[in-house]
Amino acid sequence: MLEHLDIWRLLAGLGIFLFGIFLMEESIKLLSGRAFKSLIRRYTDSRLKGIMTGTISTAVLQSSSAVSLMVLAFTGAGLMSLVNAIAVMMGTKIGTTMTAWIVAVFGFKFEIESFALLMIGIGGLGLIFLANSARYVNISKLFVAFGFLFLGLDYMKGSVEDLAAAFDLESLPDLGLWFYVLTGLVLTAIMQSSSATIAIVLTVLFTGVISFNAAAAMVIGANIGTTVTVILGSLGGIPVKKQAALSQLIFTVGTGIVAFLMLPLLTWLVLEVFRFSENPVLGVALFHTMFNVIGVLLFFPLIPAIAKFAESKFDIETIHFSEYITKTSAEVPEAALEALRKEVLNQLAVSMAYVRRLYNIDKPLKGVKYADYSAIERYHAEIFSFYAKIQEVEVTEEETRILEKTIRSSRSIMNATKNMFDQREEIETYSREDNEFILQAEKLFRERIINLSNVAVLMESEPDIDHSGMLNHLYFNVEEDDKKFIRSCSGAISAKKIKEEEVTDLLMTNRVFTQSCRMLVLSMRNLSVESSE
Repeated sequence: MLEHLDIWRLLAGLGIFLFGIFLMEESIKLLSGRAFKSLIRRYTDSRLKGIMTGTISTAVLQSSSAVSLMVLAFTGAGLMSLVNAIAVMMGTKIGTTMTAWIVAVFGFKFEIESFALLMIGIGGLGLIFLANSARYVNISKLFVAFGFLFLGLDYMKGSVEDLAAAFDLESLPDLGLWFYVLTGLVLTAIMQSSSATIAIVLTVLFTGVISFNAAAAMVIGANIGTTVTVILGSLGGIPVKKQAALSQLIFTVGTGIVAFLMLPLLTWLVLEVFRFSENPVLGVALFHTMFNVIGVLLFFPLIPAIAKFAESKFDIETIHFSEYITKTSAEVPEAALEALRKEVLNQLAVSMAYVRRLYNIDKPLKGVKYADYSAIERYHAEIFSFYAKIQEVEVTEEETRILEKTIRSSRSIMNATKNMFDQREEIETYSREDNEFILQAEKLFRERIINLSNVAVLMESEPDIDHSGMLNHLYFNVEEDDKKFIRSCSGAISAKKIKEEEVTDLLMTNRVFTQSCRMLVLSMRNLSVESSE
């Protein structure tokens, strides 16, 4: 029977289809700039909004895995609660069903090859003649992506047509529907794309190689298989990422079990009630959407319980960042002041390690504990509480001066960290621009963070060494970076490399960023040995 299967044409079609999916996802990401990240970040303050956001962003991006990995990143950075992260990932399951509808509606009703070649031709010409505009290049890539997607589908369909003609469905051994669920799961796990699995399922269903029930079972397996990407993305991550991955696994597997148990009922609804028996391909698309919507409705009230269970399995160890003040009594001012100074230096290092991760600076700071934003706030509060305890003890005028200087440094570090936390989204948009000047500006902001954080770690590791010379040089560099940036913006606007509205945005971002850098360097000066003596 296999001699009727053109295996090389099938593999070529699968490869072209997967490349089309990849190219489509990448071009949409670049076209959207920060739109989808902003959507996911801002409109997830409730479970209902989270589901709607997950659905819309996945339907447009055509990748539930991409959206889920964004959610993992936001959760790990402390920008999204676990409960809302679960809601978004539930929404991605509904959004991803859009692929099945696109393939079912357009992939089997037209002369696919002619349509695909037209798309590739338009996109290819656009890539050549519109190469000067990054936006039009990405639009052209999107045309090529759709063309490849349908061309790959046509190759897959053609490869099994001869097999379907010689195939007797009744000759198949009764492997049970669980076999098809497992097949769909494994295919998706291997290809890292439920869209590709569903395209294969629709193709073999269209040509009559498998029954509707078998196709539906494979779609259930494909739906479960998407969790593999999220689980891989959480490996080696902080506990909250593992909690989010486990939560999605619970929801997805639970939905799959419910769909499998309801398969006879859902099949009857699709084929008889909605009358898709004459068009089973569209029926599978409807089935895919129906069981995911049912899953969301069933598990929506259970989101807090799922989050609580996941938190219990990957409990976030309460990390105590305090290295010095917990070991020192506030009743001995001489020792307490030194402990407080070294603790604020540690706060500086921990805060800069967080900022580096926030700005996706890959190389971590060795020997520094990682904290999310809420933990940094708690750490600052702990330091302030120790400061308050010292104030209750009788201290000299000089000790009071040092004490105020030190706590002012702690407040400035917290303030600078908050500024950089607030600016992260704005600066990240620069990396999505097609303007070379703005792209370079984003790199410069990241370089300034790297320079500051390296000095912060050095001071924390050598708290008893005089770093005044290095700090004076660092402060000089901060001021020079500010002046150079303003001059470069002036030159860019004169040369019409950037627009007026863009220069205003850049200058305001630089102003806040430079103020944060100044606060950090002045805090380091206050905490240096020379300043405290």
